Amino acid sequence: MIARRLSAIFVLVVAGLIGWWVASTQAVDSKHKLNYGLDLSGGSRLTFVADTSTLDGGDVASAMTSLRDVIERRVNQSGTAEATVAVERSSFGEAANRDRLVVELPGITDPAAAAAEIGKTPLLEFRLVEEATDASGTPMFSDPILTGAHLKRAALTFDQTGLGRPMISFELNDEGGKKFGEITEANVGRQFAIFLDGAMLSAPVIREEIPGGKAVISGDFTVKEAQEMVRNLNYGALPVNVTLLETRTVGASLGADTLRQGETALLYAIIAVAIYMLVLYRLPGLVASLALVSYSFLVLAIFKIFGVTLTAAGIAGLILSVGVAVDANVLIFERLREELGRGRTLTEATALGFSRAWPSIRDGNLSSLISAVLLFWLSGVALVKGFALVFAIGVLSSMATAILVTWVLLRALGDLSPKMAHIFYAAPRQKQTDAEPVAGS
Repeated sequence: MIARRLSAIFVLVVAGLIGWWVASTQAVDSKHKLNYGLDLSGGSRLTFVADTSTLDGGDVASAMTSLRDVIERRVNQSGTAEATVAVERSSFGEAANRDRLVVELPGITDPAAAAAEIGKTPLLEFRLVEEATDASGTPMFSDPILTGAHLKRAALTFDQTGLGRPMISFELNDEGGKKFGEITEANVGRQFAIFLDGAMLSAPVIREEIPGGKAVISGDFTVKEAQEMVRNLNYGALPVNVTLLETRTVGASLGADTLRQGETALLYAIIAVAIYMLVLYRLPGLVASLALVSYSFLVLAIFKIFGVTLTAAGIAGLILSVGVAVDANVLIFERLREELGRGRTLTEATALGFSRAWPSIRDGNLSSLISAVLLFWLSGVALVKGFALVFAIGVLSSMATAILVTWVLLRALGDLSPKMAHIFYAAPRQKQTDAEPVAGS
């Protein structure tokens, strides 16, 4: 019994530490602050339509991923704090399929300037690494000697020596091939750096003269890294054209009001559910309330650790998941009541209550998760995706707290006397008989 009590104390201490970490990391200078979406923090939301009509169906996803990466680098270089860039597909009901890029810029109040900056063509450059360095020891680079205009294509290949290492092959046009041959002949042994939008992608060493405009970049690449390099080279040289579709600006005051109302609604939801559980189930209701608080700490910690962006729709999903969080406890406590009513001891009733409630808990939460996954996967709207993601995290966290926190705390209460158990558990004792009464006896 001492071990059970120690386990309960340990769980409560861990939950308290998680809550303390969640509160302390919300400081202004913390790296683990909650990320709020545009609708809560204010700023600009730009929606672009990408022209993918000239691409094969299998290349569209790679092109959009590359475009997203380039735009993300561009907005980060411009100093935008916590900007988000996401690819969206058309949702059901739209007349035509369109590939869209959604850029959210918190704190930016001039969307026209942001759109002009984002719409610039990505710049691919090839530079030589100079032997000299600057005062801080950082390598210096020559002026661009080749650009994306000279690149025809890049592809993923593998070493034919038996090692099978991934490499990147690329081919230049006639003008680029001639320049490249002259450059490699004169600079054997030097590094040839590749830049996309000012960020260096790679700096391979020129090992020999390379005539004809065809070359291979070798190194300690993984397949994923080599694929990403190929994608950046191809779509840096041949960017996907984008057209601004929609601009939306949210004021900081409106976002703050929405956030405050969402936080108030969430707090009221937790308090209302806790009071309901206390009135209906007494001591188990207190256990459920502690599990609910632990659930809240766990969900917020997950948001902070994994950088989940919380939107107004996400807060709605979080509030909805509060009800789901106690759903498992209701099933467990009802089974617990039934077993106590049959004259079981508290320890027996707890074990049987959990075992008999588990199939319903599992199936109910699984159906909710399936709905959330389908909603996230099939929706082309960022707000709907945010709702689905937060709801799925809430469902998984509720299962964890119901199974761990509730189970551990109820087992620690297993030494209550039968009389005390029925007082605190609000379970009417039913007299058990070996045979059913006979009418008229």
